[in-house]
Amino acid sequence: MYRYVGDISKIAHNIVLNYLDSFDVAIDATLGNGHDTDFLVNHFGVVYSFDIQKIACQNYSNKNISNVNVINDSHENFKLYIDKPVDLIMYNLGFLPGANKDITTNHLSTIKSIKSGLEILNNGGFIAICVYPGHNEGKIESSCISDLIETLPKNEFGVMVHKFANRSSSAPYLVIIEKNHANMKE
Repeated sequence: MYRYVGDISKIAHNIVLNYLDSFDVAIDATLGNGHDTDFLVNHFGVVYSFDIQKIACQNYSNKNISNVNVINDSHENFKLYIDKPVDLIMYNLGFLPGANKDITTNHLSTIKSIKSGLEILNNGGFIAICVYPGHNEGKIESSCISDLIETLPKNEFGVMVHKFANRSSSAPYLVIIEKNHANMKE
């Protein structure tokens, strides 16, 4: 229907491809059906994909892609599995499309995960968060994310929110966090 004003995941992918400088390590914090992981494995050396639902992990593991590590655990536990800086962390919050809609991402684990992500993110790295406030937990999650990003120090992180202006307040939106390049190694 629209080429640009449509799928926020595709907008996130375009931002990553056009503005990120390093493509060594990426995290898909919410594997789900694997669309973001499919994108990441084609552009990054190593990808870590997290999901709490075993079926999502099994389905993706069956693809046998060599540069992806599928981890059946919450994204709040990044640091248990990743001991190196990362260039990109992608979140597609909400529930697994086509599965039980009662199983959703949770504001407590998401905020903990984003905070951990900010610590392990390389200078010049990005965090892309597709937020879905159209369900009860999504509304809470959206509010908590807004509270967090508004407090990030502007000398360390640039933050942009991409929202649809002519849709309901429950429409999905995209948050991009960019860590300052100032300390990047040339």
